[in-house]
Amino acid sequence: MGPRLKSSLCRMDDMVFIYVLTLKMYKKLHKISIYYHWIMREKLETYNFNRKKMALFKHYPKVNLLNQINNSKAKFYKHFNTETKVILGIETSCDDTGCGIVDTQGNLLGESLHSQHQIHLNNGGIIPPLAADLHRENVDRVVQGALKKARLNVEDIDAIATTVKPGLPMSLKIGTKYGKYLCQKYNKPFIPIHHMEAHALTARMIDKSIQFPFLVLLISGGHCLLAVAQNVDKFLLLGDSIDDAPGEAFDKLARRMKLKNLPEYATLSGGQAIELAASKATNPLQFEFKPPMSAYKDCTFSFAGIKNICTRYIIKEEIFKDLAPDEVIPDVNNLCAGFLLVITRHLCHRLQRAIEYAARKQLIPTDKQTLVVSGGVGCNNFIAEGLEIVCSELGYRLVRPPPKLCTDNGIMIAWNGVERWNANLGIYKDFDNIDIQKSCPLGTRLVEEVAKENISCKWVKLSQLNKPQSEWYSLKSSIS
Repeated sequence: MGPRLKSSLCRMDDMVFIYVLTLKMYKKLHKISIYYHWIMREKLETYNFNRKKMALFKHYPKVNLLNQINNSKAKFYKHFNTETKVILGIETSCDDTGCGIVDTQGNLLGESLHSQHQIHLNNGGIIPPLAADLHRENVDRVVQGALKKARLNVEDIDAIATTVKPGLPMSLKIGTKYGKYLCQKYNKPFIPIHHMEAHALTARMIDKSIQFPFLVLLISGGHCLLAVAQNVDKFLLLGDSIDDAPGEAFDKLARRMKLKNLPEYATLSGGQAIELAASKATNPLQFEFKPPMSAYKDCTFSFAGIKNICTRYIIKEEIFKDLAPDEVIPDVNNLCAGFLLVITRHLCHRLQRAIEYAARKQLIPTDKQTLVVSGGVGCNNFIAEGLEIVCSELGYRLVRPPPKLCTDNGIMIAWNGVERWNANLGIYKDFDNIDIQKSCPLGTRLVEEVAKENISCKWVKLSQLNKPQSEWYSLKSSIS
């Protein structure tokens, strides 16, 4: 074979090699391009929701381009985004079994939730052993459901975050044990989560403009906390409840009012039932209750006293009108309106003092004046409107996560895991000694220091709340 022919063959081999290499690179870049369009579309869909209703977005938009991508698109995501990690969150602190899967960019990949609400509503309250049994029955199915929606396997997860405190011990044990089991089986790091810290930071997943520090009001069936969030794991507690939580007061009073006996309230929680009944009040100012603890110049809350006042009135009316055991008092709607109004005023007064304390101590810069409201009671639109009035008057921006993220869910646990992963805080490979805690404070307690400041406030007027109840649900567009 002549030198010239050999040289030609070598050049041909080189050309074939270059062609094959180019073809492989083209295919790989084509896959990346398809995924890039997919993830950008996902981001657009993620934030394309009504700012007033804040409805939780769906993960998979129905787009022709997306339909061409096969079931391994989530694996393309992990392969071509090596810096992006995926966190799975498990929530079982009370009566909801939840799982969420979120990546370190804040994208929701999948979620699943099993609610025990109707079962406990029929039983007149949460029964801890029953709640634990239901968690045990459903936790694996819920986690597998979230993974299926995300089109991922446990092997694709980078860490597992689980609520370990505070909450019902029997319920916490189920989620913690299952989370640790997955970590051990698949060799994943474990991220223990504080339930209330998760509530406090959820808004940062939805609104990336929220920067530390910010003020947070957590109002739920188990807690009422007013705090400054300084960092992912650093909080300053300015106020808490000395007795009932607001959600607890709503539930107990709704049961005493026998609202469940009326068909329109049969499937609603106590807070939802009272809010709906209040919207039907013919005379919302029939009961003008005085806000609790008005003489105390601090940020502590109390809800048991006003609940007991309403309970005594119900008993008196039942006796006076000789009502049947399952009969509801005639002016129950007006009573609900009065109760909801005084609760709102109480929360607003404590919030205003907290804002003035934060300003006095320079805890929150003027360019970061944001109030995050979360927890189940945070879904109450009338309360939110009152808080919005105070915030607008004092130069704060009010942010509420969508209702699905205000109540207990696995997404907020996964997001808190993301926050900790990004900050490199509380990530454990050796987690045998990590145990559940029934109760656990939120951050550093400054409640007594707030009281020592003896702050007197000229209250922001809430008179515009005393309007026809049919208008209660028209929130200002500035509420996020």
